[in-house]
Amino acid sequence: MKQIYTYGGYLKEKFGCKVYKVGINISGFTCPNIDGTVAKGGCTFCENDSFSASTDEVKELKGFHLNLDSIENPFLEKQLLQLEQQFDAISKRQVREYGAEKFLVYFQSFTNTYAPFETLKALYEKALSFPNVVGLSIGTRSDSITEETLEYLAELAKKSEIWLEFGIQSVYDETLEKINRGHDSANVKEWIIKSKEAGVNVCGHLIFGLSGETQEMMLETSRAAYEWGIDSVKYHPLYVVKRTALANEYTRGEFTPISEEEYLEVLTKSLQMKPKHVHVQRVTAGLDDDALLAPQWCRDKNTQIKNINKALKKVGMKY
Repeated sequence: MKQIYTYGGYLKEKFGCKVYKVGINISGFTCPNIDGTVAKGGCTFCENDSFSASTDEVKELKGFHLNLDSIENPFLEKQLLQLEQQFDAISKRQVREYGAEKFLVYFQSFTNTYAPFETLKALYEKALSFPNVVGLSIGTRSDSITEETLEYLAELAKKSEIWLEFGIQSVYDETLEKINRGHDSANVKEWIIKSKEAGVNVCGHLIFGLSGETQEMMLETSRAAYEWGIDSVKYHPLYVVKRTALANEYTRGEFTPISEEEYLEVLTKSLQMKPKHVHVQRVTAGLDDDALLAPQWCRDKNTQIKNINKALKKVGMKY
């Protein structure tokens, strides 16, 4: 049975101990696809809070509504405090419950390079100063990172574990336009390659089940992402949450979510074609609360993992 190379395995191999990602939500961050810079309303599937860290500790700390307009911003001190409070609460829980020994600070919600450079620099350096932090993982969009920021991250990468997580979603421009992404696939390819050339690690996010896409199209997205040189991958089924444009499409009968059977088939094929050195950070996603409209199979993560392993076992693999 072939064991899939996981991100946790990679980190354990590199650092010799349990390394956990601490998901951080800096509430002042936004997105150029929300604020009108490139589009309005965000991606059709995006209901902002549904993609945020959901621990009780973070929910209690969502009191800061911060503006990142400039380094002179009087709220920067509060932003740094928010970062410190969230890291302290979540990392302590990870030590207590999972035996975590070292950490990556994961700037998770919204677009975490979409702010003035000096603001980013202050936040990143603060995160790297926390005890037992070995690096950063920064969720962003390919149209929202500058040469200056990438150069700075490349310098950090000489001493720390630095990751950029890009939402690839699909390599088909008609799909990206349909989901109101606000950039084309050539832009994603360009910045993945630039990041790799600069010495920064890259994780690519892929979504299976986007409207109008066939299984062949989903697999072509996987193939292209691997060819662009990503180091790690996250696979997501497209699910529908309330208060999104996708929810309206679903209610009108214009969107049918991917079935679990098809998701298992395309995921298995994508994993089979994955290069050995590319590790896997996530094989599925879902939401177990009232915000989820469909598909219902995305509600139970444990059952999803069991079914994924059953499907993988048939082709001699395990997760």
